[in-house]
Amino acid sequence: MASELNYLDHLAVESARFADVLGDVPSSAPVPTCPDWNAEDLLWHLAEVQWFWGTIVRTGLTDAADVEKLEPERPSDRAGVTAFYKRSSSDLTEALTSASPSTPAWTWSTEQSVGFIRRRQAHEALIHRLDAELTSGERTAMDAGLSSDGIDEALRVMYGGLPPWGTITPDVGRTLRLHATDTDDSWLITLARFTGTEPDTGTEHDEPDIHISATDPGDASQAAVSGSAEDLNCWLWHRPTVGPLARSGDEEILAQFDATISPGIN
Repeated sequence: MASELNYLDHLAVESARFADVLGDVPSSAPVPTCPDWNAEDLLWHLAEVQWFWGTIVRTGLTDAADVEKLEPERPSDRAGVTAFYKRSSSDLTEALTSASPSTPAWTWSTEQSVGFIRRRQAHEALIHRLDAELTSGERTAMDAGLSSDGIDEALRVMYGGLPPWGTITPDVGRTLRLHATDTDDSWLITLARFTGTEPDTGTEHDEPDIHISATDPGDASQAAVSGSAEDLNCWLWHRPTVGPLARSGDEEILAQFDATISPGIN
């Protein structure tokens, strides 16, 4: 799935669409999917994100201590924010194009590579392009292949990622299958428990989680959710779907999965 995608092409398309959509939206327009933000806040957010990751790749940062110092100053007006976004977006694309996916780079994940950043930023641009369109009222379709890969990233990395100090204990037999009806991709998810203590803060965790095997054994599940790749991706990101999702099977498993993803993705 992921190997067939050109993340740089998708990043360029989604970033350009994001800017085009917000170009005609007043700065004060509320963003329905990000209640604390207006349109200018959304523009600044993606500008800052793309500047951050472009800087990491361009300067070859691999140390978390150096990354903590990265914080751009927000321009004082919309024109300045727009100009900053355009520079940051262009610089990010150039940096990611110039570096091999295997190049070491700091990330918040266990995968420390430019390849991780390429994938993550394509999906960051996709989701925020949708936010921009929902703000403007001009929603367009999301690429099915990228959306399907977004489901995989959301499940394995954003929800199911495991820090080195944590432990995942699968609840064998309590499984849920997600099926993207348009791409025919599917994921077998086992409900699980995450435990561990953060070494830096001492914060203890004991909470619901999910586990996904590296390869899908094709086993039957106790519950299922199906829909288009776009709609499943939006659902996992707590964005409105275009059409309804079909839910079937064990209601308790469905409810526990809902509860697990209810905090959303930060």
